[in-house]
Amino acid sequence: MARMTLKDRREELIEAAIRVMMRDGVVKTTTRAVVGEAGMTLGVFHYCFDSREHLLDEVITRITDRIGAAARRAFADEADLSSMVVESLRAYWEGVESDPGMHLVGYELAHYALRQAGMEKLARQQYRHYLEVHEELLRESAEKTGAQWTVPVPVLARYLNSVLDGLAMTWLTDHDSEQSREVLALVGEHLVSLSTAQASTKD
Repeated sequence: MARMTLKDRREELIEAAIRVMMRDGVVKTTTRAVVGEAGMTLGVFHYCFDSREHLLDEVITRITDRIGAAARRAFADEADLSSMVVESLRAYWEGVESDPGMHLVGYELAHYALRQAGMEKLARQQYRHYLEVHEELLRESAEKTGAQWTVPVPVLARYLNSVLDGLAMTWLTDHDSEQSREVLALVGEHLVSLSTAQASTKD
């Protein structure tokens, strides 16, 4: 333990917190549970983080980054907007189905934060981060293909986040993958229809 850097200890605690949340839920993820999972002491925890809220903030950022990274990698080699959108949504959905626990923790974190006095800002930060990731992907896909969105990107990002959020939560309750993928295809078609790329394909 003495040889671990502060950064390494923080990483271990963040990953331990995610494991505990996925196994036991956010409410039961106490600092004692986290340090027990990581094989550390409470003293080490307080050396690495100012508070449990600080740790939760780091967990939220980590989960959001992981979800966004898969979508970003998916369209890296695609040449046209439609392919980028389709591949990005496919990668996101594969992440939902392959790691439902991670997505469930994301919902739990938001609901938990909204219910705790003084912690509401964590939920706001979480969803602001989601929207920022969507905006980044939408802008990048348009820039790489020379297309333009016909709807303001912040509005489009909020629309996309709302649809995916609802779709994932519905799937977590009924696991109907077939209909979920059909909805995802509709979302992709609608997104492309809100771009100049769609207009050019009709010429």
